[in-house]
Amino acid sequence: MEYVSTRGGARAVDFEGALLSGYAPDGGLFMPQCIPSLDRDTLRRWSSLSYPGLVKELCSLFVPAELVPRNALHELIDRAFSRFRHKDVVHLSRLKDGLNVLELWHGVTYAFKDLSLSCTGQFLQYFLEKKRKHVNILVGTSGDTGSSAIESVRGQKNVDIFVLLPKGFCTQIQELQMTTVIEDNVHVFAAHGNSDEIDEPIKELFADVDFAGKYNLMSLNSINWSRIMVQIPHYFYAYFRCAPSLDTTPLPVVEIVVPTGGGGNITAGCIAQMMGLPIRLVTVVNSNDIIHRTVQHGDFSLAESVKATLASAMDIQEPYNVERILWLLSGSDSRLIKTLMEQFNISKRLKLPEDLHRKLSETLGSCSASDEDIVGAMRRCWEENQYLLCPHSAVAAHYHYSQPQRACLHPKFSCFSFLSSIPRCCLAPASAAKFQDAVLRANLVPQIPPEITALTAMETRSAPLERGQDWARVLRGQIEAVAQQW
Repeated sequence: MEYVSTRGGARAVDFEGALLSGYAPDGGLFMPQCIPSLDRDTLRRWSSLSYPGLVKELCSLFVPAELVPRNALHELIDRAFSRFRHKDVVHLSRLKDGLNVLELWHGVTYAFKDLSLSCTGQFLQYFLEKKRKHVNILVGTSGDTGSSAIESVRGQKNVDIFVLLPKGFCTQIQELQMTTVIEDNVHVFAAHGNSDEIDEPIKELFADVDFAGKYNLMSLNSINWSRIMVQIPHYFYAYFRCAPSLDTTPLPVVEIVVPTGGGGNITAGCIAQMMGLPIRLVTVVNSNDIIHRTVQHGDFSLAESVKATLASAMDIQEPYNVERILWLLSGSDSRLIKTLMEQFNISKRLKLPEDLHRKLSETLGSCSASDEDIVGAMRRCWEENQYLLCPHSAVAAHYHYSQPQRACLHPKFSCFSFLSSIPRCCLAPASAAKFQDAVLRANLVPQIPPEITALTAMETRSAPLERGQDWARVLRGQIEAVAQQW
């Protein structure tokens, strides 16, 4: 299995090369050269597997055994999930009114990114220890990625991690989960800018190919293919838990509703669908609705500003993984994607070609939720189930609650039925415990685990990045200073 850039200007790499990278040298994102196709017998066999079992099977399709022997791959995945609080790693809660919530947040930081980052951290250590290599990880975070990335590599002697958080745009708990990690290899910067602005210096450093190569720069954002790969099992697990039976022909369709920020998770869903999983995908966003506008109207254009919402981890206007989705739907047309993304990078506006927009709207449904919608979904879910949703999960629940019964001919699977009769699963990316302000806004009572309460009494450490500073230059200096200590 080789990995190629979505823009076609970089040489192909193996899984190790895709893992130990950020953006491809041509500015694109690495993707597998071909997507495996699964038959009905494989789906039936996998339907009884545990969540870790599904992760092992799916990763085996994308990581060649000659690169990582199967027993070693399985051990790495088991080790990655050893710190999760739920015995099943993830859990499906079946609530009233057909609301199925797949809890992806039982890891160390109470966010779904623990699932992919714990595995990615283990894969990283495997290759670094074999080659006795040191890397510098650059991560920009809108809230949850930073703490999950830190937990995946904290204390590791062959890794230094540099995390940029948007000061004032994260919740207090999200910020404390990053700034209270006092480790020699953890370097946290509190930037006075939004989540899109902190991506700019990171892109600049990766674009400097000589610097990126000299200091072994890599990313643990969903730029990294490994993150996408380990999220694909979400969709298989959700499907197998929600499908009424796998004994019918054709296989039943399950609708999966995906809260979306940078677009990594919905990209994983598109890949699962292309592999043959009979799912209908809905991407749901908050008031930062660029993905919704792209699906509905082919309008991939920035709004005037990023809006601060209750679903703060989704406060993103440049969802870079859309490039991967467009590449998939274009039939891997790297020349087209390069042209489109270069146009977007210059003007920050893009009208999709008609054929590509049609394919996108056939692949994804979409919905946008306001803060009022989020609060309403949180309240209703509590009133009906005594179940607390985080504001990001509530974006998905809002879609569920707002859908009237209507007929639907599914374009992928030729299945005519009423949408309300199709089982639906809403992905829950985080615990409500991390978003106390949103819970209080909904006039509900936060449920706070003791390990989160303890954060407020812990020592913190971070360096400021002020408006007007050259953030890329500051990062270069810090990376060079750390490198002198190797």
